[in-house]
Amino acid sequence: MTTEETVDPAAYRRHRTLFQAIERRRNPRLRRTDITVTDERAVKRAVKAAALGNAMEWFDFGIYSYLAATLGHVFFPSGSNTTSLLSSFATFAVAFLVRPLGGTFFGPLGDRIGRKTVLAVTMIMMAVGTFAIGLIPSYAAIGFWSPALLILFRLIQGFSTGGEYGGASTFIAEYAPDKRRGFFGSFLEFGTLAGYVGAAGLVTLLTSVLSDDAMTSWGWRLPFLVAGPLGAIGLYLRLKLDETPAFQRLENDTAPVKATEAAQGVETLPKGEFRAIFVEQWPRLLLCVALVAAYNITDYMLLSYMPTYLSDELDYSTTHGLLVLLLVMVAMMCLINQVGRLNDRFGRKPLLMAGMLGFLVLSAPAFLLVRQGSIVAIVAGMLMLGLSLLCLLGTMSAALPALFPTQTRYGALSIGYNVSTSLFGGTTPLVITGLISLTGSKMTPAYYAMAAALVGVIAVACMRETARQPLEGSPPAVATKEEAVELVQSQTPEPRF
Repeated sequence: MTTEETVDPAAYRRHRTLFQAIERRRNPRLRRTDITVTDERAVKRAVKAAALGNAMEWFDFGIYSYLAATLGHVFFPSGSNTTSLLSSFATFAVAFLVRPLGGTFFGPLGDRIGRKTVLAVTMIMMAVGTFAIGLIPSYAAIGFWSPALLILFRLIQGFSTGGEYGGASTFIAEYAPDKRRGFFGSFLEFGTLAGYVGAAGLVTLLTSVLSDDAMTSWGWRLPFLVAGPLGAIGLYLRLKLDETPAFQRLENDTAPVKATEAAQGVETLPKGEFRAIFVEQWPRLLLCVALVAAYNITDYMLLSYMPTYLSDELDYSTTHGLLVLLLVMVAMMCLINQVGRLNDRFGRKPLLMAGMLGFLVLSAPAFLLVRQGSIVAIVAGMLMLGLSLLCLLGTMSAALPALFPTQTRYGALSIGYNVSTSLFGGTTPLVITGLISLTGSKMTPAYYAMAAALVGVIAVACMRETARQPLEGSPPAVATKEEAVELVQSQTPEPRF
């Protein structure tokens, strides 16, 4: 809305020059030097490094989910399978309790010293925590110290993961050109699916070639030990990256040098980041928590809990359950980048709303199909859920970073994402298992997903559209110099003769 539309017309006519000067001050024209022209090779390197780290994170968490029953017998032996499973899932949830602490520590640190350094540190911690779990002696060997060490290393995993997603999504969002942020952001969740597929594939292979006794004795350790070399590769790739253009510009603009009027208008570093996040940006933070809660409950229900549901609640074999999930996840991997392209073209909100409404409407029919027990019915039901989740996976990594300005993006996103994930995401397997045990209804996962989707529908309706727009607090980012020139020229009015 222009100044002329918001003030008294008579006053505007009398002081036209003054009001036009105010308008130029509020909306300074961009100069060519204010526009970031991205390097496609640098963008691809950043995407690979961020996606690999995300893949490793979900490989680690996927392993624990898919081996939950085995780990329950190794670390929490008892006379009841349900008790062992609940204990195992409780330890799974423990890592999520410290994720907000990790987000609160690493997020603001990433806004101060840079995204690259913090992402390298989180990669090291995650690899060490996962590798160490593979070395813990069983409860039969050292008693109480076995589950105690498991909880310790799960806490290390959770603390490091608190800085991972917010940093990785911020890293890609700040590297990508505005018109392709959804496409490049979708590779982050491609990494999520790749991590789950790698975990499910490895566990499926081990359970099919090893006996139950061998898996309980030593086979469960192998997937955790793989995290060591994977972490070294990820660390190498991340250390080779440059800092994001948006953060570099933010550093330059806070230095004692003269910036252009347009650059001064788009980036200003606040003095108190925590105050900015919790006092000035609390509506955005609340919206982030709601979006992530709906997204993570449905995500963990399908990708983490479903194999356990098939084996423990429907007496389906573990190997067959994992194979079905593998098929669904591979299909999602083939389509997720197309979802990224779609949300660049049509907007983030339509794709997010489609995913939320999909879970709201299709969860009950999908679980009714799964309960039929036949392989065709199970695949059909899980594909229904998978397509709904795909709309969220392919869009959320571009939508969430755009909620916050550059100077607080890493910190605010890390805090909001991890608080929500801690309360709702990581507790999903534990809550669903407990509710099924309490109510006796095997449709509980569907009802839980529907409740989460309802919250998601409201949250998506409240968010603003950010597709094809510059990130708040940063100047526009384009793919070519020609686009930059075109953008500058578009702000220059045609001369009138």
